[in-house]
Formats: sequence, C-alpha cells, structure tokens
Amino acid sequence: MIRLRKFEYKPPRVHSGELRTPVTFYEYVPKPGPDPGEQEKKVLYECMAKVDEVWMRDMERAKTNGTLSDVTISIRDPHGDYYPTNKHYVSIDHPYYKDNRYNIDHTQPDLQNRDFINIVGKLET
Repeated sequence: MIRLRKFEYKPPRVHSGELRTPVTFYEYVPKPGPDPGEQEKKVLYECMAKVDEVWMRDMERAKTNGTLSDVTISIRDPHGDYYPTNKHYVSIDHPYYKDNRYNIDHTQPDLQNRDFINIVGKLET
C-alpha cells in the first residue's frame, strides 16, 4: 500500500502586501576639493520594501563585521531596471531609520520566492 503525502498549501514568506516601507537607492561620489567625505550623486531606484526586524543573529553579524547595525530588506525583483551592488547606498523612509544611510553589503535572490531579492545593508561605525 502506497501512502501519498497530503498536500498542504504553504503561503509565501513575503508577499506584495508586506512591502509597506518606501526605500531609495543612491549612488555617492567623493566630495570635490580637499575635504574628505562623500556627497549624494543621484537616485538610482525607488521602491516599496519589507524591512525585517532586527534579530539576534543580525546584531551578532553586525558586531563581527565592525558595523553599528545591519538591516535586511526584501524588494520585488526589478528584472534589469536596477542591480544593487556594494557601491550603492539605501535609505529607509521610516522615522526609526531617519537620516541613516546603509551601505549595501550583499544581495541575494530569495530562494523561496524568486519574485523578490534580499538586500543586507550595513550602517558604518
């Protein structure tokens, strides 16, 4: 007798209804002149995102990387309109993250749902 596994629908981890926070991706260049620092060059991409709450593993990763804090952002895959790289910065339009610019540490596709990509941003100390 062969027993088949009962089919159970599992909803996706991230869906479009969770993309509630506006984010903006920037490109920065060094300031002209002898003063050190960077200035905003241009806005590369704007979209809605899901900003994951900070987990203990994120705080431990931030400590080992020497950063102040890390944040994980899930966005819908732009399909060629924009490719996030570690040369870009992201700002999150939320009062908790106000005036913080996160450098993109790495990106990866969401393997559970290929319509989204995950971006890890780090706030430098």
